[in-house]
Amino acid sequence: MNRIPGDRHSGPTRRALLTAGAGAALAAGCARGGASGAPAAEAGGTATPTAAAGGITPGVMTLFKDPGYNFNGLLALGASGAGAAEVGEVLTAVNTINDSGLSAQSYVKTFRTLGDQLLKAPPGAPADGRTKRFRALRAAQYYGQALFFVLGSDDPGSEEQLYKAGRGAWDTFCDLCEPAPVKANVPYGSTPLPVWFFRPDTSDTPRPTVILTNGSDGQNVDMWTYGVPAALDRGWNALVYDGPGQGQLLFVDQVVFTPTWEEVVTPLVDWLSARPDVDPDRIALTGLSMAGDLAPRAAAFETRIAALVAMPGCLEPWLGFPPEIRQILTPDKQETNDIWNKEVVPELPPDAADVMKKRFEPFSIPAMLEARQGKLFTDFYTPATRIQALSITDVVGRIKAPTLVLDYEGEQFYPGQPRRMYDALTSPKDYLKLTAAEGAQLHCSPMAPQLHCEVVFDWLRKTLPDR
Repeated sequence: MNRIPGDRHSGPTRRALLTAGAGAALAAGCARGGASGAPAAEAGGTATPTAAAGGITPGVMTLFKDPGYNFNGLLALGASGAGAAEVGEVLTAVNTINDSGLSAQSYVKTFRTLGDQLLKAPPGAPADGRTKRFRALRAAQYYGQALFFVLGSDDPGSEEQLYKAGRGAWDTFCDLCEPAPVKANVPYGSTPLPVWFFRPDTSDTPRPTVILTNGSDGQNVDMWTYGVPAALDRGWNALVYDGPGQGQLLFVDQVVFTPTWEEVVTPLVDWLSARPDVDPDRIALTGLSMAGDLAPRAAAFETRIAALVAMPGCLEPWLGFPPEIRQILTPDKQETNDIWNKEVVPELPPDAADVMKKRFEPFSIPAMLEARQGKLFTDFYTPATRIQALSITDVVGRIKAPTLVLDYEGEQFYPGQPRRMYDALTSPKDYLKLTAAEGAQLHCSPMAPQLHCEVVFDWLRKTLPDR
C-alpha cells in the first residue's frame, strides 16, 4: 500500500477508432463499473499502458488473454474467500471456456450452466439449509458473470431472464441467512428501491451501519463479497440496495442512472434512521467502482453520512471511456449522432460493438432494448451526455464527512482520478493505494477483496469508534 500517483501519456484521436488497432483495443472487453478492457483513459484524457493484460496480471493471474474477460474471471475467483464462488468451479469454467474458444457465447453458456447446476441438489446426502444457502450465493455469482456478457452472446434477448435468475438465487441465499436480512422497498420517485438490511442479530441494539453502493454493472452478490460479512463480523449492520441504473431498476423497471445520487441515498438514510437497531450518528457510505463517484456525490449533500469510502475515488466517469470514444461527442446532438452512425458504426468490429452496448445500456433504455434485439443503438448523444453529467468536480469540496479514498496499482478505468479526488477534498481525509505486491492490483482489487474489506472496515471502525 502506498501513495503513488498515476503517470500521464498521450492518446489517439477520434478517427483512430476507425482503424483496426483502435477497434481491437475497444473490443478487448469491459469490466464492471469501468469502460473497455483496453488501456483506459487517464484523468486528463490520456491512456495508461499498465491497463493491458500481461504485466499487471502475470502468470496464473491471466485466466484469459482478453483483459476484459480476465478481469471478470478474477472477480469471480476473488469472491471465493467470501463464499460467493468456489476456486475449483471457477477454474474449471475457465478451462471449459478456453477449450471451447473464448467468446461471449462460451462465457455466458458456461457460467449460466454452472449457476443452473448449483440450484439443483448436490451429490450425496440431501442438502441442508447451509448447503442450499451457499450454493445459491455461488449461483448468483455465476449468473452475474453470464449476465455481464449476454448482450454479445447468441441470445441477447435473455438478458432480463438471466438477471432474474441471478436475483432469484440471491433472494434464496438471503432467505436462508441467520438472521435473514430485512427486505423492503424504500420510496424513490415512482420506482421504489429494493433493499436488503443485514444485521448481526435481531435485537434492537443501535449499531453502526454501512450503506454499500454498487457500481454501474455489479450485482448484489458483489456487495456481499465487498462488505456484508466484514460488517457483520465487526458488529455492524449493512444495507445492500439497487439504485437507478442498477439491478432491478435497470433490467426490469427500466430506470437509468441519475447524476443526483443524494436523492437516492437520502431516503435510505431516512429509512435507516427510523430503525431502533441503527445508530443514526454512525451511518457510513461506501461506493465501489463507479460508485466511487456516486457515493461522494451523495455525501456532498446528505450531511447525515458520518463517514465515506470511495473505492476508487472517481470525479468524472466519462473519462473512464477511451479518448477515441469521448471525442465522438460534440455539443450538437445531430452532429454527434451523424459521426457515430456514419463514421464509427460502419467500421466498428462486432466485439467492440458489444462493449459499447454493455457500457451504454445503464444510461439509455432505448440502447438497452435495442441491444436485446442484437442491434447497436443509434443515439450516442443522449447516454453520453448523461455519463458526462455524473461529474462531481464542482461539488466534491462540499463533502464534510471524513473520507477514505482508495486507489489501485494498475487502475485501468479511472487512473489518476483517486488522487485528484483526495487533493480536492476539504474534509478529514486519507488516501491509500493497494498494490501488486499484495496481490491487490487492478480496479477494486478483484483478487484481494478480503484485504480490501480489512482496509475499509479498519478505517471505518477507527473513524466511527464503538461507544
